[in-house]
Amino acid sequence: MTLFHRLDEHQPLSGRLAMAVEYDGTAYCGWQRLKHAASVQASLEASLSRVAAAPVKVLCSGRTDSGVHATRQVIHFDPPSPRSEKAWVYGVNANLPRDIAVRWVAPVPDDFHARFKALARRYRYVLLNQPSRPVMERANVTWCRDPLDAEAMHRAAQSLVGEHDFSSFRAAGCQSKTPWRHLHFIEVHRHGPLVVIDVQGNAFLHHMIRNIAGALVAVGRGEQGEDYIARLLALRDRTQGDVTAPACGLHFVDSLYDECWGLPSEPLGPNLLAFLGEWTGERPLPDCPMVEFRRGRPLAETVEEGGDA
Repeated sequence: MTLFHRLDEHQPLSGRLAMAVEYDGTAYCGWQRLKHAASVQASLEASLSRVAAAPVKVLCSGRTDSGVHATRQVIHFDPPSPRSEKAWVYGVNANLPRDIAVRWVAPVPDDFHARFKALARRYRYVLLNQPSRPVMERANVTWCRDPLDAEAMHRAAQSLVGEHDFSSFRAAGCQSKTPWRHLHFIEVHRHGPLVVIDVQGNAFLHHMIRNIAGALVAVGRGEQGEDYIARLLALRDRTQGDVTAPACGLHFVDSLYDECWGLPSEPLGPNLLAFLGEWTGERPLPDCPMVEFRRGRPLAETVEEGGDA
């Protein structure tokens, strides 16, 4: 598998297109367009519209909150005019600010939907665990100067795996109709000074991952025992939870789709974790109703999605 391929500049792409977008969320109110603040969606749509010479609206695989980063935000749109692969990638990037970039574009069938066809979303929360404050990594990690026991954090986190009511980890203003979510896996590992919380699920509640990270840091510091996460989960009460971890350490690194859509594969981000060597889609998905439904096997009920991580 290679990171490089020549972008076609001759064949115009028509019909629905999927696109992967990377962004540093520091300067933005989040993914979703808002009237009162800068958003990633607004910047991307403005650039796409300029290349297309007509208005373009996009739909994303999952919203991210203010200050949260993404290395594989998948979107789809119906272009009002055909452009080549090279024109979409290079042209859009030429008109985007330096903290947003398009990674690839690919034609997809008209029934592809970036949100409703996604099988899972994956995030990584990155902590820099050292006595001195970060300089080079300051915009994309959360600094923790107290020693963290990553192994204890990992053991404590395992109580979250599976389908649960995550009320203890949802923001007060979360608009989701249900607090139930299915966590496929959550892992905590140390790599030198980096402590990485790696989590995948069908979808996430508003601030869910940041609230989980805040509680796990309390375990890692020794302020709480390893049963703390299980106890919080059982309480189903956000007021009993811990602090919400800062947004700067959170990265949306993957949105998974069935192989039938033919979307490009690429290494998981952020790039400071490239030494882990894992490419997207390598891990098997759980045998659960939502995954089966989105693979084309109709079921009586579907799983509701929504909210920001």
